[in-house]
Amino acid sequence: MDLSTLFSLDGKVALITGASRGIGLSIAEFFAAAGAKVVLSSRKQEALDKEANRLNSKGYEATGIACNVGNVDELSELVKKTVEIYGQLDILVNNAGTNPVFGPIHETSLEAFDKIMDVNVKAAFALCNLCFPHLRKSSSGSVINISSIGGISPEPGLGVYSISKAALISLTKVFAKEWGDSKIRVNAICPGLIKTKFSEPLWDNDKIMDYMLKQLAIKRVGTSEEIASLALFLASPASSYSTGAIMTADGGFTI
Repeated sequence: MDLSTLFSLDGKVALITGASRGIGLSIAEFFAAAGAKVVLSSRKQEALDKEANRLNSKGYEATGIACNVGNVDELSELVKKTVEIYGQLDILVNNAGTNPVFGPIHETSLEAFDKIMDVNVKAAFALCNLCFPHLRKSSSGSVINISSIGGISPEPGLGVYSISKAALISLTKVFAKEWGDSKIRVNAICPGLIKTKFSEPLWDNDKIMDYMLKQLAIKRVGTSEEIASLALFLASPASSYSTGAIMTADGGFTI
């Protein structure tokens, strides 16, 4: 076995949603460093262009394509543009997510419920299906869904978000089982408390942090790079026999 190529993504094209910052951006940078051509997607083209230019200045190959994943029509354009630019698609990372509410589930509106499910579940489902014709042409198609430890055990104040992430775990397993014959692997990562802008209301709250740290075996907040390294494993030949896996990176919170 050639260990020098075990984590290589040379010749691969990766599409990453929610990639203008945080976990998605770290994944894009790790993939690019491993040799992949990366498409960064999020809602704002200006932010994407800034990060794509930064990656290209390092000698990587990156393109930003704006897309609101909550709009199904924009998803088809995202996939179409990706294939038009690079001619193929080998890796999909469903990282975009939303959580507009924090509090008791009985106080969550139907509008908030719909928005959370549309972005966190429906978009991943739709994007997987749109990418399928291209992924099955790849010699090593890989889908990585970014779920959450809330999808394993509901988190206080994050009821509907936790429901959506549990659904994403189930979606991962269904696609993994059905797409195995097409040589497409589908896995999920469940991050714990990671220091990103998205999770700032949690790690910036002393009361919540005190509670979380007491539950952790590794008593600190995680980094987006620690999620990106796990994503690289799942995208690369190193994980060629892994599909349907639900992998935690949570400092031991779910032990």
